[in-house]
Amino acid sequence: MMKLPNKLKKIAVTTSLSTAMALGATQAFAQDPIKVGVLHSLSGTMAISETVLKDTIEMLVEKQNAEGGLLGRELEAVVVDPASDWPLFAEKARELLAQEEVDVIFGNWTSVSRKSVLPVVEELNGLLFYPVQYEGEESSENVFYTGAAPNQQAIPAVNYLHDQVGVERWVLAGTDYVYPRTTNRILEAYLKEEFGVAEEDIMINYTPFGHSDWQNIVSDIRSFGSEGKKTAVVSTINGDANVPFYTELGNQGIDAADIPVVAFSVGEQELTGIDTGPLVGHLAAWNYFMSVDTDVNYDFIDAWIEYTGDDMAVTNDPMEAHYIGFNMWTEAVRKAGTTEVEAVKDSIIGVTVPNLTGGYAAMMPNHHITKPVLIGEIQDNGQFDVVWETPSTVAGDAWSDYLPGSRDLISDWRKPLDCGNFNVKTGRCGGSEATED
Repeated sequence: MMKLPNKLKKIAVTTSLSTAMALGATQAFAQDPIKVGVLHSLSGTMAISETVLKDTIEMLVEKQNAEGGLLGRELEAVVVDPASDWPLFAEKARELLAQEEVDVIFGNWTSVSRKSVLPVVEELNGLLFYPVQYEGEESSENVFYTGAAPNQQAIPAVNYLHDQVGVERWVLAGTDYVYPRTTNRILEAYLKEEFGVAEEDIMINYTPFGHSDWQNIVSDIRSFGSEGKKTAVVSTINGDANVPFYTELGNQGIDAADIPVVAFSVGEQELTGIDTGPLVGHLAAWNYFMSVDTDVNYDFIDAWIEYTGDDMAVTNDPMEAHYIGFNMWTEAVRKAGTTEVEAVKDSIIGVTVPNLTGGYAAMMPNHHITKPVLIGEIQDNGQFDVVWETPSTVAGDAWSDYLPGSRDLISDWRKPLDCGNFNVKTGRCGGSEATED
């Protein structure tokens, strides 16, 4: 028998091992796939923000499969388009859980869409990972909130404007739905209670989704800010309405030196549709920016650019939240040894994974995670320069200390409490939601 040279022996062994691994993977993947539901608007007013989140989950699924899948099984992304239609979100969630029988759902942006989906995932005992900042006032055993609660975005942003910028008058401008209204109710109470802000120094304005005529509203903001007190806009405007809003600010010559805007729903993706030159110096509060200088962030950006094939592709905060949530879910599945919902619910509490800012995110018993808070200034290249950040991560609080119906509530989904809104004064659990908006 002919002897092979050592080099060829190594090649032969490597080839045999690779073939065996490929065959093993093929045999393992011959099992039914683990289905990952993706519930994001690919059309309508929210597509500007949500389409990239669908792409993010598909990229993470592809990467997981390249690494051998999960529990020896292939992952399959099941994508639906609820089309920025809030009742349709519920229908599509039911389709994913009842018909497609997905093991988990990653989805939603607006709180009204999440609230539409909530009774469906609770009824059918599904798992929803929600990646966007929201108003709090909710804690469901079936939802994992990987975006920011108000104490991880809105409250720190207001503190920054008050302490660092000297703001005395406040414009709370938002889209007319649950997230802006509840967040602004919290902020109004906070401003009055903590800083003694007078009623007449707070202007509140709401506009419909997709609102495009901002001339009169921006003129009112200019007038409100012309009374000798430093004024800022706290913006909870969502979706494609941000484009004409910022355009009108530029048209009327309102720059950050006059009336700074701090946005909670404008990130790198939204700025790709805006001439950012006139907006330099305006602010956003998030838990991640693409400009963060960490190796893990650069790796994520490189992977995103390679996946999209677009050298100009940008990343943003909700994408990082999906990155964290997806990795938490896969780790919880590994710990549980199954995708079974109850087992994953139990195993995910305390799971800790890297974030993209160089630290770690932990899943807390209230189904919220720990996050740093960053304030960024818009630059003329559409990126953000981080001007302030918390010294450490902040644990998300499901219930606000500044609303009468919430200040006595805590959430803890561990046994024996196993409750989303336990009232520490009455000693009673009231369910997953205490307030309706």
